[in-house]
Amino acid sequence: MTLDEQLGYLTKGCVDVVRLDELRDKVALSHQGGKPLTVKVGFDPTAPDLHLGHTVLIRKMKHFQDLGHRVVFLIGDFTGLIGDPTGRLKTRPPLSRDEIAANAETYKHQIFKILDPEKTVVDFNSRWLGALNSEGWIRLAARYNVARMLERRDFKQRYESRQPIALHEFLYPLAQAYDSVALEADVELGGTDQLFNLNVGRDIMPSFGLPAQIVMTVPLLVGLDGVEKMSKSYGNYVGINEPAAVMVEKIVERFHGSDTVMWDYFTLLTDLSPAEIDELRARFERGEKKASDLRFELARTIARDFHGEAAADDAERAVRLRQQVRERIVMTDAVSGELVDAVRQEAGERSVMTDAAWGELVDALPKLDVEVEPDGSVGLPRVIVKLGFAPSTSEAARQIKAGGVRIDGNRVVDVRWTPQSGKQVFVLTVGARKVARLKVAAPAE
Repeated sequence: MTLDEQLGYLTKGCVDVVRLDELRDKVALSHQGGKPLTVKVGFDPTAPDLHLGHTVLIRKMKHFQDLGHRVVFLIGDFTGLIGDPTGRLKTRPPLSRDEIAANAETYKHQIFKILDPEKTVVDFNSRWLGALNSEGWIRLAARYNVARMLERRDFKQRYESRQPIALHEFLYPLAQAYDSVALEADVELGGTDQLFNLNVGRDIMPSFGLPAQIVMTVPLLVGLDGVEKMSKSYGNYVGINEPAAVMVEKIVERFHGSDTVMWDYFTLLTDLSPAEIDELRARFERGEKKASDLRFELARTIARDFHGEAAADDAERAVRLRQQVRERIVMTDAVSGELVDAVRQEAGERSVMTDAAWGELVDALPKLDVEVEPDGSVGLPRVIVKLGFAPSTSEAARQIKAGGVRIDGNRVVDVRWTPQSGKQVFVLTVGARKVARLKVAAPAE
């Protein structure tokens, strides 16, 4: 790559680059001198599992790694004891050492789904922060002032609203800044919410005789709902440890964001160059690609990065088959994985569901013969319990009244169901994963 192409690749999707001209100089000098830049990213192990929102930063690390730079994945086992105050309206409860150690171990396994383990430095900031004695902390604290700390938005909001700010919370940005000093970082990456913390490092490094680091931020990834940031608490996430089929299904079928958010996903969650993304966008605008085609392409690319080509292809086929099944029985809820397995086993992996394949699929479903009452109705709770889809008739009735039961794709909310006259075979779905065939017989004489 030329220098401009390298800068385009490294800054793809970034919100802040402080400063771009300094980054250009550092990259050029690195190339001329053959000395890679040290790129630092810190992760406090506050939860055991990572999702795609976390990988935006990890992928940016990979971009530096692709160009030969030294990437440090820094686990904040010491700063995790303080608790990052970013975005908090009250003091964050600190994690225990056992929680931090357990979460850190899972992080090390998960990051290597994207980063090259042979080229990644994994370090722990307790190595230097734990060794910093009382005098060291006092000297570190003397390099910054309270007025600057209170410029930080969340501190300012809490101060003005008379919410408590614990003194140890002021230590967090200083500790993160000292990480950059200890590692002699050339570049530090973080989310946009970390801009203040990253700039503290940039501010204090010259007082230690070091060049100020470049600060680069990436946006917080919007979740599948297209509104809130991706988070497990919102249920709008894709976990990087989830199976390929789940990843593809979530991105293709549960994504409710705008086209703008979809292009953000291509930018932030893939290694496609800006030029390649521009070409995809142009084809979409010319009508050569539909939104559904792009979602499958995005989903397959992401699943391939975490699970490999074969698993991604299998996942795409499974989701496409599931869509065909839903179209045939007019379902709006997701069809079960068992049903997809039945399609693949009985109907084969066809690109189009033929009438014959559909017949084979219905035959492959769990079956139950049902007798109607003299008044022509069927007690659905008893049917659902017989199929093993609910533990009791009262629970089955609750699911019906909650709208979780469908027959031939139509929601049924009455526990007494009257089958359509002249029809014998019906497809029953309970929730999102339980599907069966009902064969209705005339009432006994």
